[in-house]
Amino acid sequence: MKMWYCLRVQSSREEKIKENLEKRVKARGLEHLFERMIIPMETVQEIKGGKKRERKRKMHPGYLYLEIETEENKAESADLRWRINGDAYHLIRETPGVGDFVGDRDQPVPMTEDDVRRILRIAEPAEEGEEKVVKVEFNKGDAVKIKDGPFNGFEGHVDEVDPEAGRVHVIVTIFGRATPVPLEYWQVEKV
Repeated sequence: MKMWYCLRVQSSREEKIKENLEKRVKARGLEHLFERMIIPMETVQEIKGGKKRERKRKMHPGYLYLEIETEENKAESADLRWRINGDAYHLIRETPGVGDFVGDRDQPVPMTEDDVRRILRIAEPAEEGEEKVVKVEFNKGDAVKIKDGPFNGFEGHVDEVDPEAGRVHVIVTIFGRATPVPLEYWQVEKV
């Protein structure tokens, strides 16, 4: 039975460690013990030099998620009912840049189904035809500063958030009057 585990790795070297681990698995002929290795990434839109661009950002820096073959463990604890195949465990632990598994110090603990679903929802790209939902990290009442557009430099408070459209409505004071200004989420930053 294959189960998911969370592995601590050196931060900012996640891709290189994943690539190295994949090469080691193939070299030892242990592909049957590993299903998937994932580094969850999100696409972030930002403005630099007046130009809007997208870049990939790691959701959980310093972690690698692995789907690995497990064996039934005759342990008394229900949490430790499954353990990682010995060959797979030693291969992972001997890989440079790898830390510990998340969980019990002596025995890695598999991830819960809810955690796995959450990670896969982030890591697996949206199906074609599906709209990409933009992550807007603002809430009503947040103090923000406008950093782009005709109201650049104005400060205000978020009045409304529309995550589907990737827009926020900010109340700014212009000539002594509170005025709602609709903006793209990337045009504002929290104060």
